[in-house]
Amino acid sequence: MSALTATERPTGVAPLRAVRPWTIAVAFGLLATVICAAGSWIPSLWGDEATTLMSARRPVSTLWPMLFHVDAVHGLYYLGMHGWIRLAGESPFALRLPSAVAIGFAVAAVTLLAGRRGGPKAAVVAGIVACVLPRLTYAGEEARSFAFTAAAAGWLTLLLLWLVDGSGRTAPASVRRTCWAVYAAGLALTSYLFLYTASLALAHLAVLLLSRASRPTLRAWLIATGCALLALAPLGLLAFFERSQIGYLADQSTDPLSLLWQPWFGNGWVAVAAWALILLAIGAWVRDRWGRPGATASPEGELPIGATLVGAAWLLLPTGAMLLVNLVFPMYTGRYSTFAAPAAALLIAEGLLVLGRFVARRSAIPAVAATGVGALLFIAVSTPAYLDQRGPYSKNDSDWSEVSSAMASVARPGDAVVFDESTRPSQRPRLAMHTYPSGFAGVIDPTLETPYTHNIGWADRVYTIPQAAARGRFDGVQRVWLVENDMDGSLHHYGLADLEALGFHETGRTVPTHRTMLIELTR
Repeated sequence: MSALTATERPTGVAPLRAVRPWTIAVAFGLLATVICAAGSWIPSLWGDEATTLMSARRPVSTLWPMLFHVDAVHGLYYLGMHGWIRLAGESPFALRLPSAVAIGFAVAAVTLLAGRRGGPKAAVVAGIVACVLPRLTYAGEEARSFAFTAAAAGWLTLLLLWLVDGSGRTAPASVRRTCWAVYAAGLALTSYLFLYTASLALAHLAVLLLSRASRPTLRAWLIATGCALLALAPLGLLAFFERSQIGYLADQSTDPLSLLWQPWFGNGWVAVAAWALILLAIGAWVRDRWGRPGATASPEGELPIGATLVGAAWLLLPTGAMLLVNLVFPMYTGRYSTFAAPAAALLIAEGLLVLGRFVARRSAIPAVAATGVGALLFIAVSTPAYLDQRGPYSKNDSDWSEVSSAMASVARPGDAVVFDESTRPSQRPRLAMHTYPSGFAGVIDPTLETPYTHNIGWADRVYTIPQAAARGRFDGVQRVWLVENDMDGSLHHYGLADLEALGFHETGRTVPTHRTMLIELTR
């Protein structure tokens, strides 16, 4: 029997190379959004997310004064969330959904970056890795600005590469000027979402220098970046004056092992696999670039820009710069490098492709099959981290949802609640009342001095128990629920003696939650 002719071959499935890059980008962007949104309502909101919710609830007239006192570096995000919660509500799912969508955009950018020179196969592998990379799936279920910085960094990098190593090089001068203006505005707005994202400029500069960008290109980039940094000056000044807000980072451990896994990988096993693939990708790039001369340059002497160069500069330089500053002034924690997580996905995908080619050269296994098996193994090693992220206490051990449910089950209208105020502001159980208010309906808050909506800071201002008693706040109260932090079974006993001095006594009834204890007192 003769072989099928070209016209007789099945046409139901188009070859991968015929799939448009934007089709791959949209598909993986939607998939990443679904993966991040799935189960995002399960973990209890935690301190930073409470700050987001409480700041977004504020009238804009009180939000601006707050930002001139605290959290200026998150002001643009809070303003966006201010509008969002009025449309979508305040449930954990609603609060976290914008971040899931933002990660979808970040993953779409990763596929386009990988496919620029690697083709559809590289785009698909990068999309798979980005969809399961623990730092991205974590950011996609957290009501903070970090997911947006990852997306913005990805699209800004794409715009830069289009201008210097894509069809933008031959675009009309007016179009190029407009695109450089968009780049400058994008870098400024991204940095207003989170100030440290401005360090992305270091990565972009390195890419331009290592690819031998022309002088006009460097000049245009310097002008655009200079304008962006100038626009950031007010935020930088505010951040400097508000620097005491992150003073607690001085007590945070920054040992080398935690730095290898914390910023992007979530756990040690993912970090081992990821770094092995990243080093493989960088090693192959170094060999091809310097060990095998012959890279084709443009007539102007520029070299083509591959995903490995982009990923390495983007992953290492901004975070390296932040760590250097951290040696002098503590200002870094792993989540601050979220905007570089797409670069990690790029490099891991490149490592899988290199591994696939290596296996194919030394065995009968096709490169596609070897790469596919590697991608499946990376999914497998990342899955436990994903599942851990969606546990009920996965956000800094917060159990405020459980506290609210417990309070609803035992409190009666007219009962008073006194919260442990002795812990760090972001861990205080009082925030359970603001993040899950339904369980506290009808309960009196006698120690409240000024609600957060009327404060210059983001938190409530409270009286001590004796101060509240002197103002008659406990008059007529017969039952109090003392809500104490119960970390590792060690109660703080905050306010217990003061309540006993007012005639309240423990009944012996307690309601434990994951890290909190509700203690009943009556008189």
